[in-house]
Order: sequence, then structure tokens, then C-alpha cells
Amino acid sequence: MNRDESLRAIADRSMRWDVLVIGGGATGLGTAVDAASRGYRTLLLEQHDFAKATSSRSTKLIHGGVRYLKQGNISLVRDSLRERALILRNAPHLTRKQSFVVPAYGPFDRAFYGVGLKLYDALAGEFSIGQSKMISRDQALRELPTVAAHGLRGGVQYFDGQFDDARLAIALAQTLHELSGWAANYVRVTRLLKQNGRIGGVIARDEESGKEFEVSARVVINATGVFTDSIRRFDDESAEPLVTTSQGAHIIVNKSFLPGESALMVPKTKDGRVLFAIPWHDHVVIGTTDTPVSETPLEPRPLAREIEFLLEHAARYLAKAPTERDILSTFAGLRPLVKAGATRNTARLARDHTIVVSNSGLVTITGGKWTTYRKMGEDVAGQAAQVAGLESRLSQTHDLRLHGAETQQSWSEAVSAGTIVRAARKEMARTVEDVLARRTRMLVLDARAAMEAAPDVAAALAAELNRDETWQRAQVASFRELAQGYLWP
Repeated sequence: MNRDESLRAIADRSMRWDVLVIGGGATGLGTAVDAASRGYRTLLLEQHDFAKATSSRSTKLIHGGVRYLKQGNISLVRDSLRERALILRNAPHLTRKQSFVVPAYGPFDRAFYGVGLKLYDALAGEFSIGQSKMISRDQALRELPTVAAHGLRGGVQYFDGQFDDARLAIALAQTLHELSGWAANYVRVTRLLKQNGRIGGVIARDEESGKEFEVSARVVINATGVFTDSIRRFDDESAEPLVTTSQGAHIIVNKSFLPGESALMVPKTKDGRVLFAIPWHDHVVIGTTDTPVSETPLEPRPLAREIEFLLEHAARYLAKAPTERDILSTFAGLRPLVKAGATRNTARLARDHTIVVSNSGLVTITGGKWTTYRKMGEDVAGQAAQVAGLESRLSQTHDLRLHGAETQQSWSEAVSAGTIVRAARKEMARTVEDVLARRTRMLVLDARAAMEAAPDVAAALAAELNRDETWQRAQVASFRELAQGYLWP
């Protein structure tokens, strides 16, 4: 996967792509892989880096969504559980089965949660990855050694999936290339091209060189997540907003706060969400919130009240309660939610995906979640093929093993010379941020450690990309400024 080669493919004016995807997050990458798996000439363009926004800021779960059962969204849960099993099978090097425990403190909690999770098991059917069960107080303490013991009556254990979101995104980009598709990061779509009222391509700008490309395509798919409406307004300035946005904040703390292998799940917080404390890369992720927001920056920041909320709830359920001083890093992600009237309670909005085709043929997909990325890609690629009049072909992604799965090619979050070389040569890393935030996860895991590593990463990356010392200094300064936003307080 080489960016220079991708730019040459984009610059080829004789090429008319079958499918052009805007957006290099989970939805866009899943869509491009699906289209390429059908044999369509496929190109993906991303304005920043792959998974820069929402898709690297998840709670790191591949799950059916226990809370959607309460909302009665059975179809979403069933689809998600099926897709969960497929991701675990097709990307075993980046995913794993994860045990969760719901602690029970009330006299009827264990039975109540147990019944709900048995329904969760039943909906998984043949795609089950393990049956839930009620466990005793002693068993709960063995699974969650630091759970609050006072009043604990036992719990319910169930199983879901865990993954590394940014690394899975990179694997999808590499899979796209293996399927003869193309992708490029840091290429921004600035305009849609129309002929006789129909969209036939885009104008795109290489953000590094400033060079513009006129790219022809039979169909253009807008898969830009929280930026969906900005692309729709390229097509129609009067387009009504389709997306509303909520923010989910997380904190990272040392593994000592939850030293076991199981994750903690709190089934109900005061805002109606579930709360998780999850072992991840020898640290613990605590999240998440659901806060309506009106802005969609590339670098959203947790709000003070969100951090207070997470610490408050962690203190209720963990005997060793983390404080602000214990936070190694914080991050926030924006969720693209399909608008539902005037509601401001985004925790209640469904995570289903929606596909819209404009009068000029722009195909937009939004909503959804990481777990259903493959199904979303399958649905929208099929719809786009109809819009473009492409030969009807079946998706091949149901059993498609992602890049690295066959050899169990794994990775390490540790930063080394070899890691940086691989990131630059094979994974399109262009900046210090790309390496420390997404090719490795050091920024997310420990922001201060990432800041210390920045000069060495800049030097190694400069050698690979043929950059000078001025570039290195600018990269270090830029990264350290960004990383300050991950520190708390």
C-alpha cells in the first residue's frame, strides 16, 4: 500500500472509476472493500488519515449492543451479533473474545440481567461466541478483583468482542489494495462534478502538494460520518441536515484499576447509557458518555462534565477508584446519528444505518457503528451499483479474511524503528501523529509517553519520507500541541 502509487492512479485521466468512495473511516473502508470484492474499479479518498475521526475513537468493542434490547431494536441487535462473529472470524489477528461481568447489588439484579442476557444469547443463535451465566459473589470477585465488594450479591457473565479500531481500519485499507482497489489519505474532495445534472466524479486536492485532480467515476458514495452533510451540500446547497452528532468520551488508566481479564459492564447510568471498564493493551478503557454537540471538529475534546461523569461512575463500582491524577490519556469521538425530529437525547437515537440517493445520483450512507461496517458496506455498494448501472455482482466480504489474518500478522503498540518503517512504507503513515495515534496507539494509551517519543519518531519518519530537519521540528511541535488535548487536567 503505497501513497505515491495511489496518487499516480488518481492522476490517470483515462481512468473512469466504477465506484468512488469519499471517507476513510470504518464505513468508507468497508464500502470500498465490498465494492472491490465484487470486481468494481474502486477508489477511496480520505481528507486526513484513515480512521482519523470517529473510527479510531470507539470504546473498542465489537458487540450486539446490550442496551438496544431495552430500546426494542431487535433487528439491530441480531444483525450486530451476526457481524460480530464475522469480524472475529475474518480478522482474528486484531480481534478477540472478551468476557464481561455485570455486577449485581440489588436482590433481583442477577435474575433481571440474566434474563436479558439470555435473550442476547438467543438472538446470536448460530453466531454465538459463548453463553451467558449467573455467577456467585466469589466468582464475580475472581473475575473483577477490584469491583466494589460492599453489597455485592454476585453477577452475570457474558461474552462480546474486542478489537483495535484504528488497526482494523488500516487492515481494511490494505485489503482494498489486495483486491486491486486504491485508497489515498490526505486527499480532500473539494467539489462534485456534474454533467447534465448527474454526478460523474469529483475534484480532489492532495493536501501535501496542493495539486488538484479531476477524477471521473460512475457513482460517488458519501461515507464521511459526521461530515456527511457537508458533502451533501456540495451536491445541493439547500439539503436538509441528515445527521445529528453526539460525543462519547473515554479515559485511560493503569491496568491496576482492573487487573483481571474480564471487563466490567454497568447496565444503566444516569444518562441511560451503559458504562464499561475494559482491559485493552495492558491498560483500562473507561467509557463512554453521550453528549449532544453542534460542532464537528477533527479533534473533539472531552468536556469537564464528561470526565467527572466517568470518574464518578468508576468510583461507584471500583474499590480502587481512579482520580484525575490517574488518567494517562483521554479521548472523545463523535457519532453520526440519523436525525429523529427535535430530540436532544442522543442516547436514545438508533445506531441503524441509512442510505439516501439524491436526484443527481450522490449515494450517501450514514449512521451505523463499527460492528456493522461490513453489512453497511454490502448494502451501500449494492445500492450504488444500481445507481451507476453496473453489472450486478454479489458481495464477497462475508468470508473475506482481512489483510494479515492468514499469517496472523500482528503488531505491537510499542514504537520502534521497525514499526515506523513499516508504517511509512506499507501503511501510508505521513506524520508523527499517524504513527503515534493510529499505526501504534501510544497517544491514546499514554499521552505523556507519546510526547516524549515524538522527536525519535519524527527523525525516523523523515528518513523514510525524505523530509528535512525543519519538517521534523514542525512535526514535533504540532504533535505535542495535539497531545496536550489528551492530557487531563
